[in-house]
This record gives sequence, C-alpha cells and structure tokens, in this order.
Amino acid sequence: MSDTPTQTSPPADDEIDLGRLFGLLLDHKWLIIAVTALFSVMGVIYALLATPIYSADALVQVESESGMANPLEDVRTMLGEEPSADAQLGILRSRLVLGRAVDQERLDVVVTPKRLPMVGDFLVRLGIERPAFAENGIGGSSVWAGEAINIGEIHVDAPWQGETFTIVNGEGNHYALRLAGETLGEGKVGQTSAFREGQVQLRVAEIQAAPGAEFTITQRSKLAAINSLRGSFSVSQQGKDSGLLDLALTGPDPQRAVRSLDAISQVYLDQNIQRQSAEAEQSLNFLEGQEPEIREQLRAAEDALNAYRIERDSVDLSLETQSILERLVNLEAQLNELEFAESEVSRRFSPSHPTYSALLEKKQQLVNERERLNESIDDLPETQQQVLRRTRDVELNQEIYLQLRNKIQEMKIAKASTVGNVRILDEAVVQPGPVEPKKPLIVVLATLLGGMLAVGLVLVRGMLNRGIESPEQIEEYGLPVYATVPLSDAQEKLIKRIKRRGDKQGSAVATGVLAHKAPTDTSVEALRALRTNLHFAMMEADNNRLVITGPSPSIGKSFISINLAAVCAQAGQKVLVVDADMRKGHVHYAFDGKGEGGLSELLSGKLNFDDILRDGNPPGLSYIARGSAPPNPSELLLNERFSEFLEEASRRFDLVIIDTPPILAVTDAAVVSKLSGTTLMVLRFQLNPIRELQIAQRRMETAGVTVKGGILNAMERKAATSYGYGYYNYSYN
Repeated sequence: MSDTPTQTSPPADDEIDLGRLFGLLLDHKWLIIAVTALFSVMGVIYALLATPIYSADALVQVESESGMANPLEDVRTMLGEEPSADAQLGILRSRLVLGRAVDQERLDVVVTPKRLPMVGDFLVRLGIERPAFAENGIGGSSVWAGEAINIGEIHVDAPWQGETFTIVNGEGNHYALRLAGETLGEGKVGQTSAFREGQVQLRVAEIQAAPGAEFTITQRSKLAAINSLRGSFSVSQQGKDSGLLDLALTGPDPQRAVRSLDAISQVYLDQNIQRQSAEAEQSLNFLEGQEPEIREQLRAAEDALNAYRIERDSVDLSLETQSILERLVNLEAQLNELEFAESEVSRRFSPSHPTYSALLEKKQQLVNERERLNESIDDLPETQQQVLRRTRDVELNQEIYLQLRNKIQEMKIAKASTVGNVRILDEAVVQPGPVEPKKPLIVVLATLLGGMLAVGLVLVRGMLNRGIESPEQIEEYGLPVYATVPLSDAQEKLIKRIKRRGDKQGSAVATGVLAHKAPTDTSVEALRALRTNLHFAMMEADNNRLVITGPSPSIGKSFISINLAAVCAQAGQKVLVVDADMRKGHVHYAFDGKGEGGLSELLSGKLNFDDILRDGNPPGLSYIARGSAPPNPSELLLNERFSEFLEEASRRFDLVIIDTPPILAVTDAAVVSKLSGTTLMVLRFQLNPIRELQIAQRRMETAGVTVKGGILNAMERKAATSYGYGYYNYSYN
C-alpha cells in the first residue's frame, strides 16, 4: 500500500467567502476604528484650518426695451434682433466686461501676507496679534492680525509680470524689495520707487506691520487676471425669459468680492448704455443724411406744380381725382416707410433672409396697388392727370419730409436720454457665513472616506493574504494534518530578538523550552497529541528519525522540534534534537547554550559524537547545536560522516528529531529527509499559502521523499476563521 497522499481537487480560488470577509472586519475592528477616527480628526483639522471662501451676489434685470424707444426699434423687433438671455450671459463673462472690472479694481495685483505655516491664517482669523516671541524670533517675518499693507501703485514691465516679489518691512517707513532671495533695492512708504532700471515701479501707500514682516506681491498679465476672475464669477438666469440675472462672485476676501462684483455690474450697465447710445447715433446719422435729398425733392415738386398751374391758369382737381390722390399719397407714404426699413435691413441681412424677403413681398404688394391707381389715372383727362401727378409729388414729399423731421427730433431725444435696458436691482452684498469649506460635510466625508479606506485595506489584504487558515485546507490537497498547534502567549514571552553579524533586523529566537516552562499550555497539549499520533505514524518507518521542515523561514519549525522532543522526553523516551540548519539554526538558545562545537564540526571531522552531544531539560532530552556556520552546508550533509552520525544517533536514542532549513530556500531538508524515516511539514497559520505547500511537496517528491503529514502551527482564534472555516480549540484545567 502506497504512503503517497491522495491528491484531491482544490476549491476554486475565485469563490468569495462572505463569512471570512465579515470575520476579517471583526478581527481588525480596532484598526478600522482607529483609521476612521484618524481621518475624522484630519477632517476636523482641515475644516478649521482651511481658508473660508465667501460669496457676494447681485441681481440685474435686462428689460425687453429701453426706457426711451428708438424710432427704428420697430424695425429691430420685426428683424428679431432682441438679444437673448444666453447672449447677455456671454456679455457678462466677456473679456470686455471683466477686463474693465479688472482695471477698475486692480485685480491684476495680488498681495499676499506671509503667514505661519499651516496655522497662520487660522490664527489671524481668530484675531491673534503678534506675540512677544515673534518680535525678533520665531515667526518674525510672518504677518499677524492687525497688520496690513496698502499698495498705492505698481507697474511691472512685461518680462517681469507674473513674478513674485517680496516686500520686507524695515525701520523708519522704509522697506526692501526682493526677488528670488535677491534684494532689488529699498524704497520709502508714500514715495514711488523704481527698481530694475525702471522696469519695476512701486509705491507703497502704507505699511502697518512690525519690522521684518514680509508680503509677496505679483502683477499678473491682464489676461491672467481676467481668467482668474472668470473662474470665481458665475451668472445665471432666474427662470426662463424672466430677464433677471443672478450674479455671484466667490473669494477669501469678502470686501474685495463685493467691490469686484459691483464693478462688474456697473461695467455691464455702462456698456449697455453706450451700446444703446451708439445705435441711436447711427440711426440719427442715417436720417440726417436723407434730409437734404427729401427737401430738394419737395422743392422741385412744388415748383413743378406752380409752374403748371400758371401755365394752365389755375386748374383745380375734381372730387374723383381728389380721392385718387389721397389713396395714392397714402400708398407712397407706406412705401416710404418700407424704404427706411429696407435700408436698415440691408445693412444686416441678405435678400434671401426670411425677414428681408417678407419686407420685399409687402413692398411689392404696395407697388402693385400703386400701379393700379396709376392705370386709373390714365383714364382721366390730360389736364387732371398732370395736376394730380404734380400735386401727388408735392403732398408725398411733404409727408415724407415731415416724417423725416419728426424721426430726427425723436432720435435726438432718444440719444440724449439713453438709459439702456439694463437695471441693477440688487447691489452686491456678501452672505454672512462662508460658502466653503462646508465643515460638517467635510468631517462626514472624511470619516466615511477613512472608514471605507480602512475596510478596503483590510478586505484587500485579507483577499491577497491567502495563507492557510484551517487544517481542512491542507487536507483538501491530500496531506493529512497530524496536529494543530495554537499560538502560545507564553511562548511569545520567551522570544527575544538577537542580531547576528551582517543581519540588520535580527532574528526572533526562543530562550527557553515552553514544555518545561509551561507544561499546561494549550500549545504543549497539542504537541502531546502530536506525540501520540507520531507513535502510530512511525511504526511503519524504516528508522526512528523524524525530520521537521517547512516551506519558508519563521514558521516555528524549531519551536515544534524542541517542544515535541520535550514532551516525548517527559513521557520517558530518550530523545535527541539535532539542529541541521547550519546556516541560521538557533536551537541552542532554547537550552541557553552556544552554537559553536556542534554538527558542522562533527561533519568536518574536528569533533566526534560525544564531543557535540549536550544535555537538555527535561531529563532524557539531549541536543546537538548547529556548530560554526560552514561555507558548504549542503555538501557536508552529503558526506558519509552525516549518514554515520544518524546511524549512531538512532542506536543511542529512542527518537531523533532533526530541525532542518526551509525546503524552498535550500535543499538541505531534502538531503536529510532522504536518510530519515518520517518527514513532517510545518505550516504557519495565515502565513504559508497552499501554493507554497504544493511547491514544497513537489520538491520533496523530486528528491524521492514522501511527506508523511503536516502541522498547522500558531493557530489563532479569529473571527475570519471562525466564520469562514470554523475553529475548534478548548482548554481543560
């Protein structure tokens, strides 16, 4: 019957064990609480230290028509030229409006006082003035509450625009100007000073600060200032087609925000009035240009009528002819109105435009009607025809001339009284509280972020850490589990960190035998169960030699070896523990011995068996240390002396336990196991993944060694394993 473990199909790696994930959260609840609390505190600190942002708002109305109607306004209405709300929003955000506001409020100049790092602005908002220690010591260059600077004038040539200059207050109303740590010169408050050969001109109107206080000043380009203003400025319409525009401007300085928003509103109003006045001026010039021509036409028509009457001896019109004349004059007046409209339209649209086409169609209808009247005139007597035509010309030109004079007078009045169609309803005011930061929201979001981050880290770490958590996981891969050894708190107290030469971090080693120090510990009880299981497992073995190995370092192989030997010795057996890890073995520390004079010396022929054999505790337990670290441990184990040593040990002792290096690190364990009857694989709880177990088994099988079983070491009672796989361990006193 073969001793090779039967391989079974492993569970799918992509299965999600919700119970295990819930257990992970319970196991790390204090970490989650701590991280969440940390983020919450950070949120509170940020909310307190963040610079508050205030919002100023104003209300502007855009009316459909200006107060004094333009005489040609009916033409624009017919043309659909009324600016839309979107157009007004675009005008408000244009460089035309914002650029003038930048010039008025000098928004291209940015003055920033130097503050203490992190908390400076917060202390100033609390109104804390310069303390005594900041006079000439720490924080002497910082600006505190009650200290300020007033820049009267600054002009920086283009190459230096955007550069940050530093103004350092001095004694006796003097100051120094610096750039990138270099002093450009000194100036006096109230006087214009030139620096950099006149490329930088500065007049500081007033400085209220202690000597040494520093202010930074930057003159940005106009475009940069406009873009910055546009970034903090917003405008929206109240409802559809309401004509009410909400203006808002945010910034850390509430007074400056109010002034800037008022400047934008006033510039928008002024440009609207200027636009309306310009339109009136354009229309007036057009009408005045038509007046001489119409007056000349009227004079010529009157002269022609008078000359014909004199020639025909004062001919009067009949009633029928008078009626035709009135109708004809009325048509001509309408056509004249359309002529004015057409001249206005032709400057804006092509004849294919729908509005222009409709105007031409209406004009054509009137022309057709006039043609019909002219045909009826042709049926009149020749004298009546001539008088009618000349009278028509006179009256029509009189009508046109009167209309033109009236429109010119109306346009002059409109130009003189232009108020625009924009009205500022509410001037800018700043809201009482800052709009940013929203402190409660920040704290809540920071707390939620911390909680989610902590939960995410725990879950991701748990998902990535696929270390073995139950004996069932080992047995699913065909390796029987001989013992599950709980993590011992008493053993942790015996652990000390010892540094070797060239070892930066040091190694954790046991300085005592737990089975002797705490014989009732649950870990020792688990090793007693292992002793019982081994009694039956080794009955079929070729010899009494037991190899303890594992996939990786720091999994407790030496702990298992030493304490298993101790419980076997307590049962009356004569046991030998051999430290076959000649590189980093530390079995001797548990017996308060030395590493030199051990296995490596025996294999190199320097010492014999009795020279390296040492007594341990309890009685019946002996051990052999690793010896001095040799340059070729694997070659020494292949030496004939090692086989002879094992044979001698088997004759002298009831049980020989050999502690070996990790199989995935070196091949020593495979060499030793080949000469031993039983091999056990130690796996540490939540450290060694199943993949390592598979590779370690395969490497042992390649060397012709069959691993008899496994030991799950340092098992902990955790919610992740309780909810996921179940955990069964009891103490019985």
